[in-house]
Amino acid sequence: MTREYAPPASGTGAPLSGSVLAEAAVVFAVVLSIHAAVWDRYSWCAVALAVQAFYVQYKWDRLLQQGSAVFQFRMSANSGLLPASMVMPLLGLVMKERCQSVGNTYFERFGIVVAATGMAVALFSSVLALGITRPVPTNTCVISGLAGGVIIYIMKHSLSVGEVIEVLEVLLIFVYLNMILLYLLPRCFTPGEALLVLGGISFMLNQLIKRSLTVVESQGDPVDFFLLVVVVGMVLMGIFFSTLFVFMDSGTWASSVFFHLMTCVLGLGVVLPWLHRLIRKNPLLWLLQFLFQTETRIYLLVYWSLLATLACLVVLYQNAKRSSSESKKHQAPTIARKYFHFIVVATYIPGILFDRTLLYVAATICLAVFIFLEYVRYFRIKPLGHTLRSLLSLFLDERDSGPLILTHIYLLLGMSLPIWLVPRPCTQKGGLGGARALVPYAGVLAVGVGDTVASIFGSTMGEIHWPGTKKTFEGTVTSIFAQIISVALILIFDSGVDLNYSYAWILGSISIVSLLEAYTTQIDNLLLPLYLLILLMA
Repeated sequence: MTREYAPPASGTGAPLSGSVLAEAAVVFAVVLSIHAAVWDRYSWCAVALAVQAFYVQYKWDRLLQQGSAVFQFRMSANSGLLPASMVMPLLGLVMKERCQSVGNTYFERFGIVVAATGMAVALFSSVLALGITRPVPTNTCVISGLAGGVIIYIMKHSLSVGEVIEVLEVLLIFVYLNMILLYLLPRCFTPGEALLVLGGISFMLNQLIKRSLTVVESQGDPVDFFLLVVVVGMVLMGIFFSTLFVFMDSGTWASSVFFHLMTCVLGLGVVLPWLHRLIRKNPLLWLLQFLFQTETRIYLLVYWSLLATLACLVVLYQNAKRSSSESKKHQAPTIARKYFHFIVVATYIPGILFDRTLLYVAATICLAVFIFLEYVRYFRIKPLGHTLRSLLSLFLDERDSGPLILTHIYLLLGMSLPIWLVPRPCTQKGGLGGARALVPYAGVLAVGVGDTVASIFGSTMGEIHWPGTKKTFEGTVTSIFAQIISVALILIFDSGVDLNYSYAWILGSISIVSLLEAYTTQIDNLLLPLYLLILLMA
């Protein structure tokens, strides 16, 4: 495609369509709501960041349409820079506010560091977009410079020297991960998704390094260390094998044997000793004792095993239908793909009700299994690599345009992040009263119920389309009603939930996130739970 520059006023390049403006309006509504709820100097930073991200997103959308971006991004969506830029800063702000309300100084400072890190990563992505735009957009540079100056000035007087170094460390890791993973995995992410996913991984890697170096003073929960070590270990394992198989044919039996041997070596020789150093216990014995500690946990594990078997049977049944179909390009219908959403809802609700800590660990193990199986499929590791490619290809959609299949991993992340992200010490002493009591259910409501109902009713009964999108008004309305009914059921079955008459805020939060689902072109399984989590925590 041509690289000729066309001024924005001419209407060429990447004009701001109605859907993009509507998505931006929804994000600004969330930002202003959090700003009104928190109302301090950090919330003003979030407002400034949102304004500059909106301007920069337009420039990056134009780069994507012209094919001028440095890396190959997913082309079936806009850049998504605005919604992605605001997740970590807003999450840090509401985390700071909640932990401050219960008097937990450590996690209050941690929330400020999360917000500052998110702003630094977003500003770096904006500078990257502006730096490769020709000619350099003067107005956008001025706005970004002003916003960046305000944020840096306020954060400079709010962070200690150690915290500033920590933010810079995350930024450095983020830069290197961007260069490595976006090169190895073309068309897997939009710029916004890359910012969100790689920013989160960079923060977790830095936290793991920091806690490993201060292990003597560390008083953390083994469950938290388990999540950090597993996620970082799986990412580093993927980078290692991606680099290795540049020089080897991964589809041979010799390479497959080597893959499994090296997985054992990395797991037993690196990951487990690392975890042992952090928790000061034998990781395998600790995990076995943890999983089978109570009778309730045994019942939950058996129940989850049955649901996992059911999910495998759904995959096999859909592939059997494809084999009997005359069309070689047979794809699973939308309703068939939503079966997995129902299965995940049936998995998470009992875990939230009866044992959230077990759900925390079980979701971490499931994430590791999903990532490992994706490595096996991607590298065509025998004996399951080709079989997985055939089975999972049935459930592909336009979001899986790159070499990786990530939608099922995003579904797991979207359901699990509300469980993982909220510091447990800040949930005590009334820290999750009112609408905040629904925070653990954010993934269930936004993805398990809202997105599923919107997709099914929108595709089967919807006739009135939201301007500029394929989503329908009927799907959004039924999604809101379904989530309201789900909240009522949660009130009935979960005695620990007391909404304290915060019904208007809950209804507004659900409605805003449902509108975001209607207009966003980013991965909704990941984005929607995070925004609902942020709104409910505020």
